[in-house]
Amino acid sequence: MLTKYVPFIFVVLWSSGFIGAQYGLQFAEPATFLLIRMLANIFVFIILLLIFKSQLPTGKDAIHSLIAGILIHGFYLGGTYQAISLGMSSGLCALLVGVQPILTAVLLVNFGKQRLLPLQWLGLFVGLVGITLVLQGNIEWRDTSNKYTAYSFAFIALIGITLGTLYQKRYCQNVDLIGSMVWQYCAAAFVFLPVALLNETMAVTWNAEFIFGVMWLVLVVSVSAILLLLYMIKKGDSSSVASTFYLIPPMTALQAWIIFGEHFDTQGAVGFTLAAIAVYLVIRKPKSRLVTAVK
Repeated sequence: MLTKYVPFIFVVLWSSGFIGAQYGLQFAEPATFLLIRMLANIFVFIILLLIFKSQLPTGKDAIHSLIAGILIHGFYLGGTYQAISLGMSSGLCALLVGVQPILTAVLLVNFGKQRLLPLQWLGLFVGLVGITLVLQGNIEWRDTSNKYTAYSFAFIALIGITLGTLYQKRYCQNVDLIGSMVWQYCAAAFVFLPVALLNETMAVTWNAEFIFGVMWLVLVVSVSAILLLLYMIKKGDSSSVASTFYLIPPMTALQAWIIFGEHFDTQGAVGFTLAAIAVYLVIRKPKSRLVTAVK
């Protein structure tokens, strides 16, 4: 009965991750912040591993989990945190990586897994128009000196979450979720460690606000939201899982407006709306459904 509410709960929790990133980056540099978060994640999931008597994947399953972790947590989180640290608003970052469902559909088409219906092609066009409107609108940036570098990191995050969810679905279907997460967070930690050592001061302002931010990101996002995501990946197809992401940009924008006072002009608001409609059109399940070419 409660299963049908899982996507909505996931959207609210996942969206808060962008807010938590912007909040915590006031006290630590991106890779350092993420390294602390990953180490805390590993600690929590080892406890969960013992409590639920889960199995730590071995052999090929362990390798697949490590690769999924590099993509989903290393590239995705690393890209979003770097983009936000360079001045991009959390709402805009959520929008750019929120086109994942559209990119997922395009990749599935190119690999011969699916063929798009006319309405879905319309969705792709509407999505491009929406993103163009947002990028050309009056977007509130905290710092515009590294604007294009921030866009590059957001693109890396988009690639990471897109390929990561596809890889997770393809190779980690029968792997224990909790055990897999231990390896995934270990892989991500090893991605962030050299970046923090070589490119950052690793200075952290330890205060109640930072600790609360880390705890929120670990317990609410890394534990609750990620497990919900992997649960949906395991139970559904790649397109239907991606469908939940069309609600994340507007939800993040709403949270960012409430917490940070971020706002968009009318053109940006229209672009946000068109992007959400576009993702819905691409991933919706009409009666005629997507024509599957190769199973």
